[in-house]
Amino acid sequence: MKKSFAVELEKESLIFSAAHFITFGLPDGTEICESVHGHNYRIACRVQGDLDEHACVIDFIWLRDRLQEIAAKLDHHVLLPDSHPRIKVTKNETEVEVTYQEKRWVFPEQDVAILPMDNTTAERLAEYISDQLQALLNDKSGVQIGELSVGVDENEGQWAWCRTQR
Repeated sequence: MKKSFAVELEKESLIFSAAHFITFGLPDGTEICESVHGHNYRIACRVQGDLDEHACVIDFIWLRDRLQEIAAKLDHHVLLPDSHPRIKVTKNETEVEVTYQEKRWVFPEQDVAILPMDNTTAERLAEYISDQLQALLNDKSGVQIGELSVGVDENEGQWAWCRTQR
């Protein structure tokens, strides 16, 4: 019988507060662009893999600290997509201008996180955090990950998950 092992991490310290807006479609084909609003996002993570020489999948403290570092880069920022087909983001030395149809916003550059995604949905944020964590895991020797799942909760029980398997 084959056994598998996993660790899960969900801590009160894995929270970031950020503003965003998304576009989404209605059943009639109309696209809606939300108003800018904020969330106190929470992050959870599950790492499945083989045990290392110390009988661990991954060190909880290392995992917690890396997720906190990722969250800190998003905390207290306006999250903007870099590749939305209709949201245009233009950055200069001091400001970021964002337009969508007749809407226009201008934010101080230091208050913005422009992210490599098409829409700043909870699903894409989970994918982004997963990708960031995966890059850090690739640099950590001795960890044999079989599956990585990252969840983002945007509203106390509204979770989106991204699962990556090797």
